[in-house]
Amino acid sequence: MLKKRFKKILPTYESVVENKFLRLFGDLLLHPGIWAWNRRSVAGGIATGLFCGLIPGPLQVITATAAAIFFRINLPVAIVGTFYTNPLTIVPLYLLGYEIGAFTLGATGGVAPPPPPDFVWGEFGQSMRDLIGWGLNLGAPLALGVLLLAVLLAIGGYIVVRLAWHIYLRHVAVKRKRSGLTSG
Repeated sequence: MLKKRFKKILPTYESVVENKFLRLFGDLLLHPGIWAWNRRSVAGGIATGLFCGLIPGPLQVITATAAAIFFRINLPVAIVGTFYTNPLTIVPLYLLGYEIGAFTLGATGGVAPPPPPDFVWGEFGQSMRDLIGWGLNLGAPLALGVLLLAVLLAIGGYIVVRLAWHIYLRHVAVKRKRSGLTSG
């Protein structure tokens, strides 16, 4: 299952306890709830990651970490959950957020949002400034729309994980029951 794969690549509770740098954070990173692999903790981690993934820039991982610690949900899953956004996906997601916000505010008026600026990798700093300026010019529809999109993604992710986990457990139970009936 996916749980076993994640456990192989992510740090363990023991490795965090033994890490000198991470020990500086004391009990915050040592609570068992943020390392738990149960359906509530993992679903919460996914929801947090999806929500925080729409926060601009490097604040995604920091915010996901803080939320995971505060809500005592799976920290590694929350962090990995933010990685669906990157320079290639953020513009379409923000455009979708703008459309949701404009629809919600009734501000569409048939006017399309201005096109996003060209992203030039050789001028990364300037391209990021242009992208931020473009986002700020979209105003209230963008802010509300991105917030609503983040909430919808978080709720959807939470439900999908809980449902998938439930289906998996039912499948395992049925499999066990069948193997118990045939071997008896």
